[in-house]
Amino acid sequence: MKLTVLGYYGGYPANHVGTSSYLLSSGGYQLLLDCGSGALLSLEERLDPLQLDAVILSHYHHDHTADVGVLQYNWQLGKSAKKEPVLPIYGPTSDPLNFAALTWPEATRGVGYTADSKLDLGPFQVTFLTTHHPVPAYAMRFVEKKTHQTFVFTSDTAYFEALIDFARGANLLMTDTNFFADHVGQAWHMTSTQSGELAKRAQVDRLLLTHLPQNGNLDQLVTEAQTAAGTIPVIRAEKYLEVNLSE
Repeated sequence: MKLTVLGYYGGYPANHVGTSSYLLSSGGYQLLLDCGSGALLSLEERLDPLQLDAVILSHYHHDHTADVGVLQYNWQLGKSAKKEPVLPIYGPTSDPLNFAALTWPEATRGVGYTADSKLDLGPFQVTFLTTHHPVPAYAMRFVEKKTHQTFVFTSDTAYFEALIDFARGANLLMTDTNFFADHVGQAWHMTSTQSGELAKRAQVDRLLLTHLPQNGNLDQLVTEAQTAAGTIPVIRAEKYLEVNLSE
Protein backbone atom coordinates (compact mmCIF):
# COMPACT_ATOMS: atom_id res chain seq x y z
CA MET A 1 0.00 0.00 0.00
CA LYS A 2 1.39 3.39 -0.97
CA LEU A 3 0.14 6.89 -0.14
CA THR A 4 1.05 9.86 -2.35
CA VAL A 5 0.36 13.40 -1.13
CA LEU A 6 -1.16 15.62 -3.83
CA GLY A 7 -2.19 18.57 -1.63
CA TYR A 8 -1.95 19.17 2.09
CA TYR A 9 -3.11 22.64 3.10
CA GLY A 10 -6.29 23.23 5.02
CA GLY A 11 -8.71 25.93 3.91
CA TYR A 12 -7.12 27.25 0.73
CA PRO A 13 -4.11 26.60 -1.55
CA ALA A 14 -0.86 28.51 -1.05
CA ASN A 15 2.80 28.40 -2.04
CA HIS A 16 1.97 26.46 -5.22
CA VAL A 17 0.43 23.64 -3.18
CA GLY A 18 -3.23 22.65 -3.10
CA THR A 19 -5.54 21.53 -0.34
CA SER A 20 -6.27 18.05 0.95
CA SER A 21 -5.94 15.28 -1.62
CA TYR A 22 -4.10 11.97 -1.60
CA LEU A 23 -3.63 8.97 -3.88
CA LEU A 24 -3.83 5.58 -2.19
CA SER A 25 -2.48 2.73 -4.33
CA SER A 26 -2.27 -1.03 -3.99
CA GLY A 27 -1.12 -3.15 -6.90
CA GLY A 28 -2.87 -1.60 -9.89
CA TYR A 29 -5.73 -0.12 -7.86
CA GLN A 30 -5.79 3.69 -7.62
CA LEU A 31 -8.03 5.43 -5.06
CA LEU A 32 -8.25 9.21 -4.76
CA LEU A 33 -8.81 10.22 -1.14
CA ASP A 34 -10.40 13.69 -1.02
CA CYS A 35 -10.22 16.04 -3.98
CA GLY A 36 -9.36 19.53 -2.81
CA SER A 37 -8.30 22.63 -4.71
CA GLY A 38 -5.53 21.80 -7.19
CA ALA A 39 -6.01 18.05 -6.86
CA LEU A 40 -6.62 17.40 -10.54
CA LEU A 41 -3.49 19.20 -11.74
CA SER A 42 -1.36 17.44 -9.12
CA LEU A 43 -2.90 14.08 -9.93
CA GLU A 44 -2.12 14.56 -13.63
CA GLU A 45 1.59 14.76 -12.70
CA ARG A 46 1.40 11.23 -11.31
CA LEU A 47 -1.52 9.46 -13.03
CA ASP A 48 -3.98 9.95 -15.86
CA PRO A 49 -7.17 10.77 -13.89
CA LEU A 50 -9.12 8.45 -16.21
CA GLN A 51 -7.11 5.58 -14.70
CA LEU A 52 -8.62 6.06 -11.25
CA ASP A 53 -10.64 3.16 -9.88
CA ALA A 54 -12.61 5.27 -7.39
CA VAL A 55 -12.72 8.45 -5.29
CA ILE A 56 -13.66 8.65 -1.61
CA LEU A 57 -14.51 11.90 0.20
CA SER A 58 -14.25 12.42 3.96
CA HIS A 59 -16.72 15.34 3.97
CA TYR A 60 -17.97 18.17 1.78
CA HIS A 61 -15.97 21.21 2.87
CA HIS A 62 -14.54 22.88 -0.23
CA ASP A 63 -10.89 22.31 0.70
CA HIS A 64 -11.64 18.58 0.36
CA THR A 65 -13.97 18.69 -2.65
CA ALA A 66 -13.15 21.78 -4.75
CA ASP A 67 -11.88 19.77 -7.74
CA VAL A 68 -14.66 17.18 -7.82
CA GLY A 69 -16.53 19.17 -10.46
CA VAL A 70 -13.56 19.49 -12.83
CA LEU A 71 -12.75 15.81 -12.30
CA GLN A 72 -16.28 15.03 -13.42
CA TYR A 73 -15.79 17.18 -16.54
CA ASN A 74 -12.53 15.33 -17.20
CA TRP A 75 -14.39 12.04 -17.10
CA GLN A 76 -17.09 13.42 -19.35
CA LEU A 77 -14.79 15.02 -21.93
CA GLY A 78 -11.49 13.13 -21.66
CA LYS A 79 -10.38 11.33 -24.81
CA SER A 80 -8.06 8.64 -23.42
CA ALA A 81 -9.33 5.20 -22.41
CA LYS A 82 -11.13 5.04 -19.08
CA LYS A 83 -10.30 2.34 -16.58
CA GLU A 84 -13.95 2.32 -15.48
CA PRO A 85 -16.84 3.40 -17.73
CA VAL A 86 -18.30 5.45 -14.87
CA LEU A 87 -16.15 6.58 -11.93
CA PRO A 88 -17.60 5.77 -8.49
CA ILE A 89 -17.29 8.60 -5.96
CA TYR A 90 -17.94 7.48 -2.39
CA GLY A 91 -19.33 10.17 -0.11
CA PRO A 92 -21.35 10.51 3.08
CA THR A 93 -25.13 10.49 2.69
CA SER A 94 -25.51 12.69 5.77
CA ASP A 95 -25.45 15.71 3.41
CA PRO A 96 -28.01 14.75 0.73
CA LEU A 97 -27.54 17.84 -1.45
CA ASN A 98 -23.78 17.47 -1.80
CA PHE A 99 -24.06 13.71 -2.12
CA ALA A 100 -26.49 14.09 -5.03
CA ALA A 101 -23.94 16.23 -6.88
CA LEU A 102 -21.48 13.33 -6.98
CA THR A 103 -23.48 11.77 -9.80
CA TRP A 104 -22.76 13.21 -13.24
CA PRO A 105 -24.50 11.36 -16.10
CA GLU A 106 -22.20 8.97 -17.99
CA ALA A 107 -19.19 10.24 -16.04
CA THR A 108 -19.41 9.67 -12.27
CA ARG A 109 -21.72 7.86 -9.87
CA GLY A 110 -22.23 8.76 -6.22
CA VAL A 111 -22.03 5.83 -3.80
CA GLY A 112 -23.14 6.57 -0.26
CA TYR A 113 -21.66 5.58 3.06
CA THR A 114 -22.53 6.18 6.72
CA ALA A 115 -20.57 5.91 9.94
CA ASP A 116 -21.66 2.26 10.19
CA SER A 117 -20.60 1.29 6.68
CA LYS A 118 -17.98 -1.32 5.88
CA LEU A 119 -16.80 -0.95 2.32
CA ASP A 120 -14.87 -3.30 0.06
CA LEU A 121 -12.95 -1.05 -2.33
CA GLY A 122 -10.75 -3.23 -4.50
CA PRO A 123 -7.87 -4.35 -2.26
CA PHE A 124 -9.10 -2.33 0.72
CA GLN A 125 -11.63 -2.75 3.50
CA VAL A 126 -12.77 0.64 4.79
CA THR A 127 -14.51 1.53 8.05
CA PHE A 128 -15.52 4.94 9.39
CA LEU A 129 -15.77 7.06 12.52
CA THR A 130 -17.78 10.28 12.82
CA THR A 131 -15.43 13.09 13.81
CA HIS A 132 -15.94 16.35 15.72
CA HIS A 133 -16.32 18.99 13.02
CA PRO A 134 -18.93 21.65 12.09
CA VAL A 135 -20.27 19.45 9.27
CA PRO A 136 -20.56 15.65 9.16
CA ALA A 137 -17.03 14.34 8.60
CA TYR A 138 -15.60 10.86 8.85
CA ALA A 139 -12.25 9.39 9.79
CA MET A 140 -11.35 6.35 7.69
CA ARG A 141 -9.48 3.14 8.43
CA PHE A 142 -8.11 1.32 5.37
CA VAL A 143 -6.95 -2.27 5.73
CA GLU A 144 -5.20 -3.87 2.78
CA LYS A 145 -6.85 -7.27 2.58
CA LYS A 146 -3.81 -9.16 1.31
CA THR A 147 -1.21 -7.83 3.77
CA HIS A 148 -3.38 -6.44 6.62
CA GLN A 149 -1.38 -3.22 6.44
CA THR A 150 -3.47 -0.44 7.95
CA PHE A 151 -3.72 3.25 7.15
CA VAL A 152 -5.87 5.61 9.23
CA PHE A 153 -6.86 9.13 8.17
CA THR A 154 -8.50 11.28 10.83
CA SER A 155 -10.19 13.61 8.33
CA ASP A 156 -10.95 17.04 9.82
CA THR A 157 -11.59 16.89 13.53
CA ALA A 158 -11.00 18.24 16.97
CA TYR A 159 -9.23 15.79 19.26
CA PHE A 160 -11.50 13.29 21.03
CA GLU A 161 -10.88 10.01 22.83
CA ALA A 162 -12.60 7.66 20.36
CA LEU A 163 -9.87 8.41 17.81
CA ILE A 164 -7.44 6.36 19.91
CA ASP A 165 -9.18 3.01 19.48
CA PHE A 166 -10.04 3.80 15.87
CA ALA A 167 -6.36 4.39 15.03
CA ARG A 168 -5.04 1.60 17.26
CA GLY A 169 -2.02 -0.20 15.81
CA ALA A 170 -2.10 1.47 12.40
CA ASN A 171 1.02 1.22 10.27
CA LEU A 172 0.44 4.83 9.23
CA LEU A 173 -1.70 7.48 10.91
CA MET A 174 -2.36 10.70 8.97
CA THR A 175 -3.77 13.46 11.16
CA ASP A 176 -5.46 16.80 10.64
CA THR A 177 -2.82 19.09 12.18
CA ASN A 178 -3.93 22.62 11.42
CA PHE A 179 -2.59 24.27 14.57
CA PHE A 180 0.70 24.75 16.37
CA ALA A 181 0.96 23.67 20.01
CA ASP A 182 0.23 27.18 21.34
CA HIS A 183 -3.18 27.49 19.66
CA VAL A 184 -5.90 28.90 21.91
CA GLY A 185 -9.63 29.31 21.37
CA GLN A 186 -12.07 27.32 19.25
CA ALA A 187 -10.44 24.35 17.54
CA TRP A 188 -12.20 22.16 14.97
CA HIS A 189 -8.80 20.72 14.07
CA MET A 190 -5.98 19.22 16.11
CA THR A 191 -2.79 20.81 17.33
CA SER A 192 0.64 19.32 16.70
CA THR A 193 0.89 17.99 20.23
CA GLN A 194 -2.57 16.43 20.06
CA SER A 195 -1.56 14.62 16.87
CA GLY A 196 1.58 13.33 18.57
CA GLU A 197 -0.33 12.28 21.66
CA LEU A 198 -2.89 10.44 19.54
CA ALA A 199 -0.12 8.54 17.74
CA LYS A 200 1.49 7.58 21.03
CA ARG A 201 -1.72 6.46 22.72
CA ALA A 202 -2.87 4.52 19.64
CA GLN A 203 0.56 2.85 19.35
CA VAL A 204 0.89 3.44 15.62
CA ASP A 205 4.05 2.81 13.60
CA ARG A 206 4.33 6.22 11.94
CA LEU A 207 2.62 9.61 12.04
CA LEU A 208 2.08 11.87 9.03
CA LEU A 209 0.91 15.45 9.69
CA THR A 210 -1.38 17.02 7.08
CA HIS A 211 -4.08 19.70 6.63
CA LEU A 212 -1.31 22.13 7.53
CA PRO A 213 -1.44 25.90 8.07
CA GLN A 214 -0.27 28.26 5.33
CA ASN A 215 1.92 30.30 7.67
CA GLY A 216 4.62 29.54 10.19
CA ASN A 217 7.52 27.11 10.29
CA LEU A 218 6.01 23.75 9.40
CA ASP A 219 9.07 21.93 10.73
CA GLN A 220 8.09 23.29 14.14
CA LEU A 221 4.86 21.29 13.85
CA VAL A 222 6.96 18.15 13.45
CA THR A 223 9.15 19.02 16.43
CA GLU A 224 6.12 19.66 18.63
CA ALA A 225 4.35 16.50 17.51
CA GLN A 226 7.53 14.44 17.95
CA THR A 227 7.88 15.59 21.55
CA ALA A 228 4.40 14.27 22.29
CA ALA A 229 4.76 11.11 20.17
CA GLY A 230 7.93 9.91 21.88
CA THR A 231 9.75 7.29 19.80
CA ILE A 232 7.11 7.10 17.04
CA PRO A 233 8.54 8.64 13.84
CA VAL A 234 6.78 11.86 12.76
CA ILE A 235 6.88 13.38 9.29
CA ARG A 236 4.86 16.11 7.63
CA ALA A 237 3.11 16.18 4.30
CA GLU A 238 4.98 17.54 1.29
CA LYS A 239 3.77 17.72 -2.28
CA TYR A 240 4.29 14.35 -4.00
CA LEU A 241 5.61 12.75 -0.82
CA GLU A 242 5.25 8.97 -1.17
CA VAL A 243 4.87 6.75 1.88
CA ASN A 244 5.12 3.00 1.35
CA LEU A 245 3.50 1.22 4.28
CA SER A 246 5.68 -1.86 3.84
CA GLU A 247 8.89 0.08 4.48
